Amino acid sequence: MNAATGPGRDPADTGRAARRATTTTDEAIALVNAAGAPHDLFGGDAPGTVYRRLARLLHPDLAPGAEATAAFVRLAGLWAARSAPIRPTSTRSAPGPGGAAASDRASSARHGSAGGERGGGPGGERDGETVITTRRGTYRLGGVLRRGATAVLYRTDGDTLVKLPRSPADNDLMRREAETLRTVEREGDPLLLPYVPRLVESFRHRSDGTERQANVISRAPDGFLTLTEISRRRPRLDPRDAAWIWRRLLVAIGTAHRAGIVHGAVFGHHVLVHPIEHGLILVDWSLSVPVGSPLTALVSRHRDDYPPGALAGEPATAALDIRLATRCVAALMGGPDGDTHHLPAPMRAFVRGSLLSPPHDAWRLLAELDELLDDLYGPRKYRPLHL
Repeated sequence: MNAATGPGRDPADTGRAARRATTTTDEAIALVNAAGAPHDLFGGDAPGTVYRRLARLLHPDLAPGAEATAAFVRLAGLWAARSAPIRPTSTRSAPGPGGAAASDRASSARHGSAGGERGGGPGGERDGETVITTRRGTYRLGGVLRRGATAVLYRTDGDTLVKLPRSPADNDLMRREAETLRTVEREGDPLLLPYVPRLVESFRHRSDGTERQANVISRAPDGFLTLTEISRRRPRLDPRDAAWIWRRLLVAIGTAHRAGIVHGAVFGHHVLVHPIEHGLILVDWSLSVPVGSPLTALVSRHRDDYPPGALAGEPATAALDIRLATRCVAALMGGPDGDTHHLPAPMRAFVRGSLLSPPHDAWRLLAELDELLDDLYGPRKYRPLHL
């Protein structure tokens, strides 16, 4: 007998209760905590229905508080154990808190270095259609999607992007990004992985006598915009619109921190959001480092945004990402002049505290933010972000 179900109670009662119309978060927390094995919750004829009902009641976007978050994580673990008793699945077909639009739609090829490639490819930044064939896939490159300071993103004929460094001297950044994405997928909660790109594969690409490290990553579905682009269209957001972006951004970095990773470059051009479906994806993990390691590269145009400790080579912690994320959201609400005097006083104080003394726990800050939002605006309501 599972002690959590109480003396004299059949463990199957937990499953029967789960299959009934559970309607409150407290009931969902109790059911998940009482389950000793996946079968206790999902032993009936409609396990998917049970899972989705409980996930909605416990979702971090809908149920604030540490107890609900812990139950949500436990629910995800039980569901993963049921779906793959030997090893949790690495696919992410289940919708995550980033919204259905944030779900990964890339190839399901396993991760890892392809150990080289054959066929032609872009030499440096050369545009034009090129076919790259590796041992794991074939990628027909189209035009350039985006040129960054250190890398170029090429479109493919699928739901992926091929990322190549501008210079072979930055091959280490591509390798770092690949290793980070593998780590986050391996260690992270499967339901929260849509907040980060998925690494499809990583390989060495030779062109014109130069070898570059290439990463193939999932592409955000249509409709996603960077926070930088949103700021250009809407110079100042209502705090209620910025709030859902802030919440999801904390989930994204919190997921990485649990996997032992600091992103290190949480800036507006690295945060993609879907204004209508409220999805969010934190991209460009090439500057990431393990928690406790100093940053080895900086985004030069954002040098003034880094805290002095990061510039001095101090160990990077979760507080760094939290501070940078807060700056992103403050910029959304403050507009071009950065003025936040129009914000409610409690929100203004919360932003100031998160900048001056950022905590080392994104999940705790998320819980505190939820309390603040409840006090200021009451029950949450869906607000499409019209641009």
